[in-house]
Amino acid sequence: MIIRRDKYLNELISWKHTDLIKIVTGLRRCGKSFLLLNLFHQHLLDSGTDASRIIEIALDDIENEELRDPMKMLQYVKQRIKDANQYYLIIDEVQLLGRFVEVLNSFMRMPNVDVYVTGSNSRFLSKDVATEFRGRGVEIHIYPLSFAEMYAAVGGDKYALWKQYYTYGGLPYLASLQDDAQKIAYLESLNRTLYLRDMVERNGVANVDAFAELMCVMASGIGAPCNPTKISNTFRSSKKETLASQTIANYISHMEDAFILEKATRYDIKGRKYIGTLSKYYFQDVGLRNALLNFRQVEETHIMENIIYNELRSRGYSVDVGMVEVRTSSERKQLEVDFVANKGDRRYYIQSAYALPDEAKREQELASLKRISDSFKKIIIVRDDIAPYYDDNGVRIMGLMDFLLNAESEDF
Repeated sequence: MIIRRDKYLNELISWKHTDLIKIVTGLRRCGKSFLLLNLFHQHLLDSGTDASRIIEIALDDIENEELRDPMKMLQYVKQRIKDANQYYLIIDEVQLLGRFVEVLNSFMRMPNVDVYVTGSNSRFLSKDVATEFRGRGVEIHIYPLSFAEMYAAVGGDKYALWKQYYTYGGLPYLASLQDDAQKIAYLESLNRTLYLRDMVERNGVANVDAFAELMCVMASGIGAPCNPTKISNTFRSSKKETLASQTIANYISHMEDAFILEKATRYDIKGRKYIGTLSKYYFQDVGLRNALLNFRQVEETHIMENIIYNELRSRGYSVDVGMVEVRTSSERKQLEVDFVANKGDRRYYIQSAYALPDEAKREQELASLKRISDSFKKIIIVRDDIAPYYDDNGVRIMGLMDFLLNAESEDF
């Protein structure tokens, strides 16, 4: 099954022939290799590029193990370049290459070589894009399949697919599996043999059991405000285990580096400042999250919030959790806006509300939005299949399917 990733493919094409290293990052098994080695490869062929001018090296292939040596890699690529015409160099899993920053900088000095690489860890790549490459590299982060991408590939009843999506997530290989037992086995195997092992080995984690338990704790608490100290107290009270808050902070950082988790920081909307006390964490793939918990906590309300967060991130927004402070003569309280989504000069305040069954629930969701005085658009997304409309407060109410299946739905 060929699943188009046109958003990312078009982004790659837009950077073609620029003097920048194109670095595709993302969670393992999210489709980075397929994007470069299949979709982009085919684009090059369709554009008239001769296959001999496309140099592809998959460093996680044992047959290419010797090319992980920087000098052998340089020698191999130079031998493949026969003339002054344009060549395209694609290196998959570049973090396995020794001294990869120096090697990539060497490739950049070859005027007829356009360089594309993938990597599965932000510690190896994102930091280097900002520092070592000093404006000579661009990062393109790819997420697992969005619901719209999955629907375009699979089709059928959208709500039946939605149940599959919020249960098993968007890793591309799942689209080829018809049996639920196979999907469960695949996700559980990835968690156990790939992601956990990868993070433990890469970061030298000594207490593997505690690390695995923390992954489950984070999975159980998606969308709940937390910090390392609060999680440490949870371990002490419910797990009967002591895990220092600094250790927890380090472990969470490992999960973020591996693109398992993303953090949404709390933002004081009226005060226009970040509040560093508590944050929320979301899984880049909800199927992996559910598999960590043996599919025992597949709660559509919380997972819907996680999926909306992922959708906003995949559309290129930075996403915070908004807070609006309300003071009266007798009390002071903070009202939450699920997401404050920013991109350039655009901002949206978004609430994820599974349903608005009565006026009390409607007012609960509107409470924070009504207290925001600026002119940026305010949106409530509900699970129901409704025609989008604006209420008397100027808040746009829209259904989940309208939001997910239209890449520009927040603008309407």
